Amino acid sequence: MTLSLFLLCLRIFFSRILDVSLATVRTMLTVKGKTKTAALVGFVEIMIWFLAVRTAFNSDEAGIVLAIAYAGGFATGTFIGGLLSSKLIKGTVTVEIVTSGKDDNLITAIRNAGFAVTVVNVNSSEYSGEKYMLFAQIASDRLEEFKKLVYDNDDKAFIIVQESKYVYNGFIK
Repeated sequence: MTLSLFLLCLRIFFSRILDVSLATVRTMLTVKGKTKTAALVGFVEIMIWFLAVRTAFNSDEAGIVLAIAYAGGFATGTFIGGLLSSKLIKGTVTVEIVTSGKDDNLITAIRNAGFAVTVVNVNSSEYSGEKYMLFAQIASDRLEEFKKLVYDNDDKAFIIVQESKYVYNGFIK
């Protein structure tokens, strides 16, 4: 492999990492309703992609090595984009908890930690006794703290977490 081919492969590899990472972030921004920012990211993303593809196709040294650099950059960019979006794009999640029984200590602990929670009574059935269903809307970067709080107070609690697109009239500290 010549030095010029090696440098071309590196250029394409890193260009693909950058444009695919931006594509992942753009998608997350779009899902979160931040379309203006997503449009700007998309412009930069496609400019980088176009230049990488043009460079690859205009090379006299095209071949499997360039294809590997291109695909490797895509795969690495997908991974890095996922990491970036989870760090950069903060959002809220809806957490639903079904407790293993009626225990007000969990509710008190959640509220004392600064989280708001809505409590619904769940009637007993042939499968279990009375319990609570709790609903909380929290910042996604506090999810691990919230889960630990729940499991420290009710290690058999059933938890469901979902991304929230919009939240109206809630309490988020």
